Amino acid sequence: MTTNKTTIEKSTLAEKTQILLDYPQIMENVASYSVSEEAAAIIKGSHPIYDDSAEKIKNTVKAIYTLIKSRNDEPRTGLPSIGFLIPKIETEGSVLDIDEILAIGLFVERSIEFVNWLSKESDDFKYPQTDGKQELSLILEKLPDCKPVSAEIFKIIDRDGNLRDLPVLRAIKKRISSLEKELNSAVSRYSSSDDYKRMLQSPLPSQRDGRAVLAIKVNFRGKIPGIVHEVSSSGQTVFVEPLDVVEKNNELLLEKRNLDAEIQKILRELTENISIHAENLKHFHLIIIELECLRAKAKYSAATKGNFVTSTGSGKSLLLKQARHPILKKAVPINIEMGGDTRTLIITGPNTGGKTVALKTLGLFAMMNQSALALPLDEGSVLPVFDGIYADIGDEQSINQSLSTFSAHITNVSAITAHATEKSLVLLDELGSGTDPQEGGAIAMAVLDYLIEKNARMIVTTHHGILKHYGYTRAGVENASVEFDAQTLSPTYKIINGLPGESRAIEIASANGLNNIIVNKAREYIDDEKTDVSEMIKGLEQKQRELAGIEKKSAIEQDKLKEEKRRADLKELQLRQKEAELKRESVGKLQQFLKDSGKTLENLVRELKEGEISREKTLKVKNFLNELAHNAEAESEALAAEERAIRKQLLKNEKDSHSGSAFAPGMEVFAGPTKQRGVIIRAGKKDEDNQTWLVKVGSLKISFPQSDLLPASPVKQTKGTSWTAEYTTSKEAELELRIRGMRFEEAMELVRRQLEAAILSGLKTFSVIHGKGDGILRKGVHDILKSNPAVADYFFARPENGGYGKTEVVLK
Repeated sequence: MTTNKTTIEKSTLAEKTQILLDYPQIMENVASYSVSEEAAAIIKGSHPIYDDSAEKIKNTVKAIYTLIKSRNDEPRTGLPSIGFLIPKIETEGSVLDIDEILAIGLFVERSIEFVNWLSKESDDFKYPQTDGKQELSLILEKLPDCKPVSAEIFKIIDRDGNLRDLPVLRAIKKRISSLEKELNSAVSRYSSSDDYKRMLQSPLPSQRDGRAVLAIKVNFRGKIPGIVHEVSSSGQTVFVEPLDVVEKNNELLLEKRNLDAEIQKILRELTENISIHAENLKHFHLIIIELECLRAKAKYSAATKGNFVTSTGSGKSLLLKQARHPILKKAVPINIEMGGDTRTLIITGPNTGGKTVALKTLGLFAMMNQSALALPLDEGSVLPVFDGIYADIGDEQSINQSLSTFSAHITNVSAITAHATEKSLVLLDELGSGTDPQEGGAIAMAVLDYLIEKNARMIVTTHHGILKHYGYTRAGVENASVEFDAQTLSPTYKIINGLPGESRAIEIASANGLNNIIVNKAREYIDDEKTDVSEMIKGLEQKQRELAGIEKKSAIEQDKLKEEKRRADLKELQLRQKEAELKRESVGKLQQFLKDSGKTLENLVRELKEGEISREKTLKVKNFLNELAHNAEAESEALAAEERAIRKQLLKNEKDSHSGSAFAPGMEVFAGPTKQRGVIIRAGKKDEDNQTWLVKVGSLKISFPQSDLLPASPVKQTKGTSWTAEYTTSKEAELELRIRGMRFEEAMELVRRQLEAAILSGLKTFSVIHGKGDGILRKGVHDILKSNPAVADYFFARPENGGYGKTEVVLK
């Protein structure tokens, strides 16, 4: 008996917490994204899952979420409700009406369309290889084949719910049509005759009990022999079936009853054919409704632009980053963090500072996470799976139940302490309030001791100063506060871990119009009994703000250093590429020069061999050799001039970026063509247009012209503006090549140049953004990559980095 009572109490407590945290309203919103009333009803009545299966279901929803975000061909046709028809199908001898049969046919047909959409993969979309894909595949594999059901149904009726023109019905309908014409002809004889026309209230025949009758004025009732069916309420009209029409009415009614009997027979046979598949249809219906519930959750998650949280990661046991309450219209993003060893967080601070909203946000997010929903927060957030989520929030004073505020809180807390475990989440708002502060504080600490002993995870808000000290003296307990702007007397809603907060009651009272005399008197009372704790807290808050400022500046400096290092790396890449280009160009010219000279020399040798050596031939050979030497010298001078021009430009750029730094003894420099690091020892000889310097490189002392030297300044002093402009406008390898929107030929040429530049510069990885579209650019890029021997691998980017619109390339 005790066990049963405890179970009821636990269930009631969990349901009460769901209402406190606005969970039912969230599920109402989720249900609105379903195309099935049955699935919507299940979602509205659902509860969070308090075991590890919550993660499996969330992974499945995540897979469908990926599909929804990647494709725009989702079928959204409504699924008729057929759950109530399953028992009727299973009952022997029952007959479904046409509307019920139509509902089953449409449900099966539209469900198959839904399943095909879930199962279909293409070049534009493939499910990520995750547990979610496997879970979804397992569900789809269990789906029985119900295509024969819809095929059988739509052989008999059309999709508007009308019986098709079956041969057996066609003959009866033809006879009915013929009889109706004969009947109309017989009745119209009375309305077209002048003798009878004056006796009729209306020239048109009426219907009574499915039989054609005439509306005759009461004073002519005996003039037309027949059967009286009815007299009007006014007594002025008698509805008579003329005797010569009776037989035709009988024949027509008989044929109509034959038609109804034939239709009933067809529906009975069709129901029997459907009932053969009753077991399959029952399982098919259950699985489709389950899939529709999962799709509605994925659809809600996509519509709210949420992110799925992980159960572990980032070194935090619980972390909400920029969490925004999904119901509040102007929710301020908050961060809630609990380190690996922290199991209890005590939040203090002023009223209206956001303490209660923080509790509700965490509790609601935990329930939503365990309902397989994405949450409105930033990526990288972490939430464990709880076996229970319990909360005591707000004032639940009850006159009907004779409960004070304190009694109501204690009733809730008592139930929470009974059911909480080490895997539970407990949220307690204003613990120990509503009674004497000293006794309330003692009870609050005793409750915390008890729950800490159970190792439950807790977040508690309070105004009791004694609990601030408690947070500093217990392992696994951390103080936190909601930040308050003392200048504007308004909360910032930011939660600061490690620091308790002040209530700021006097400042808030003054800002809200409390008489200054009362406010000043209150301050006197506080000053008379003030301890150093408040001043200590203020000092800690100031230190916290200073530390936050330092960390912010440090982060900015680190970002600058990273950016400048990136620019330096890009500059080095440019130099290497330019050097390779010069070598390649020189080798090409030399090869062409040797080829041309070799042909000329061969001709001269041939002439010498074929005839006698004469002065004229000897002079011709000498002239050729002189011309060869002259050309070689000219090529060498041209190459040297090009190198001098490059060095001059690099020196100019480097000098510009070093704010006019001059060469001097003791200065570190990059020397020579290979740019080895060295130190200037002293100035050397000065040529006509260039100063030389003696530089120590390793253990060697070498003299270099000033044009071969570059200052080796620290990275943080480097000005990167010129490098950025030079890099982005050059035809060198890019880390991210964008060809989306280009013409095919132009785009493919850029990809080929990118490959050549990347190979020459030593760049091992880069990406190509080609977009999704019709896939023409993507196919062209992949064809080039496939045929290039320098490409080691290529693959689509992750969905969050561009997915099928972006290809990552890895070179050998």
